[in-house]
Amino acid sequence: MKIKSANYLQGTIELPGDKSISHRAAMFATLANGSTKIENFATSADCASTLSCLEKLGVEIKREGSTVYVQGVGKTGFTAPTEDLDCGNSGTTMRMLAGILAGQNFNSVLVGDESLSKRPMQRVILPLQLMDAEIASEENHAPLRITGKNPLRAITYGSKVASAQVKSCILLAGLFADGKTAVLNPRSKKPTPNSRNHTELMLKYLGVELEEQYLVDGTDFIHKITIDGNSELTARDLNVPSDISSAAFFLVAGACLPNSEITLKNVGLNPSRRGIVDVLQNLGAEIEILDEREVCNEKVGDLRVIGSASLTSKPESNVLKGDVISNIIDEIPVLAVFGTQLENGLEIREAEELRVKESDRISAVVENLRRMGATVEEFSDGLRVEKSKLKGATIDVYHDHRIAMAFAIAGLFAEGETTINDAEWASVSFPAFFETLERLKR
Repeated sequence: MKIKSANYLQGTIELPGDKSISHRAAMFATLANGSTKIENFATSADCASTLSCLEKLGVEIKREGSTVYVQGVGKTGFTAPTEDLDCGNSGTTMRMLAGILAGQNFNSVLVGDESLSKRPMQRVILPLQLMDAEIASEENHAPLRITGKNPLRAITYGSKVASAQVKSCILLAGLFADGKTAVLNPRSKKPTPNSRNHTELMLKYLGVELEEQYLVDGTDFIHKITIDGNSELTARDLNVPSDISSAAFFLVAGACLPNSEITLKNVGLNPSRRGIVDVLQNLGAEIEILDEREVCNEKVGDLRVIGSASLTSKPESNVLKGDVISNIIDEIPVLAVFGTQLENGLEIREAEELRVKESDRISAVVENLRRMGATVEEFSDGLRVEKSKLKGATIDVYHDHRIAMAFAIAGLFAEGETTINDAEWASVSFPAFFETLERLKR
């Protein structure tokens, strides 16, 4: 894909459904008793992998455009798969399904593509084994061979990483445990979730009584979530908000190109996900939230971004670290691109989790920014980028959708033409990304 610089961006768009929420909607609708209609289901290849795996487990699913109909089978209505369950590139599919399958009375195998097969699975294997699940792996990587066991043993687990996938995996396994299972998230400085909480909100919406509390330890808070193995899910129709991680690319582009004005409709503004909006506003971006409301327990609103000729912030705002990182982890590649347009540049630390995403995102971002002429320093846990005049270059995306899209945005600011090799990886989360971007360009 070849990207040329843009004068400005203009228009109103509605983005695909949120990927994280769509995964959960499909899985939880399956676990529920009754039928569910899911509107604005994500168009991503990742979420298609989740639907495919569920169908191989005997779930009746019908898809009409962005609407998905799921006939729930309850907690024990799955059938043993006759083939491996292919999660494609989706870590969410693999880690969350592992929690469900560990508590079944049949065996299953979860596989993924080359990229997913390199991602760490010990973070879910360990707590599941503590619950007496039987899982064999290739040195803690996929494929995962699960010997179903019901009931599992209820545990209280202190997670070492602020990961919604790990938390969700354990809570889902807890639905099949004998007693109450609790997850203790890592310490944080505020009594707020330090990983996205779509699982908790949707389980509550579907009738599960989760107990949530914040334990105080000195100046720190520990978020504890408890689920009862006797809990049942009741089917209710779901409406998925537009994906704020997809919105991030257009917020950055619109903020950096003078005279731009973009309105993004029906974007999910969950407090554990809207960190990208808060960070961009603190860094000088002109972003307005309109018509904020609640849909299916999730906060939703419209975002309007206005372009500026100069982006200036207080120097202390230009170092991102601590609790905020887990809430913007997927948006960091495009935030690094944003940093090239900031007067004071941008430093990102305590983000070592980026090393084990679809690619080593720290290394991929640094390498591609340098190709475009940016001044950038790499750290083990992040990077620092200075304000830089970008030049068109050839970009390698390393099989990573967010790298492809982040550097397409960089190409809008660059002098000359930017070539994105293997741009089709964007379809993992946003198949219509390049088409949408072209529609806004002026």
